[in-house]
Amino acid sequence: MTKSVGRVVVLTGPGKGKSSSAFGMVFRAAGWGMRVLVIQFIKGKWKTGEEMAAARFDNIEWHALGEGFTWESEDPERDRSTCRAAWALSCERIRSGLYDMVVLDEINYAIGFGWISGEECADFIQKEKPASLHLILTGRDAPGPLLAIADIVTVMGEEKHLFYDGGKAVRGVEF
Repeated sequence: MTKSVGRVVVLTGPGKGKSSSAFGMVFRAAGWGMRVLVIQFIKGKWKTGEEMAAARFDNIEWHALGEGFTWESEDPERDRSTCRAAWALSCERIRSGLYDMVVLDEINYAIGFGWISGEECADFIQKEKPASLHLILTGRDAPGPLLAIADIVTVMGEEKHLFYDGGKAVRGVEF
């Protein structure tokens, strides 16, 4: 397979589907035999359908490193430390050149909480991302520096959501 120019894709906005879109690309790339890495910055306390499906592929590596919903946390310093460790692992693995695609799932939340700066992330991508690597970053409120360097930015909008009427998350759709 010839190496292509890697894309930087930012999936952001208030609507549902940012991670789902990224994971669709994960399975598409894996189906083509590409080596894929997923690092989740928030999710980590529970298994998801996507993680269980990825375990069936030998070319997808998955790390759910978060502590769960950080807005429910009682230990923000632990959350910051966990996030910084996930960021360090992300940088190390991206630099390694071992992957064709890397997803940094919900990294924009970590940036929004101030645990990583948008400038630090954008600077790393511009200076150290291998040219052929496809890098996908998800989460609401993507910062300006990431939007500026991205090749593709998709803003998921929300027209209607049943959660506002008391609806519950269901297996296979939300998790």
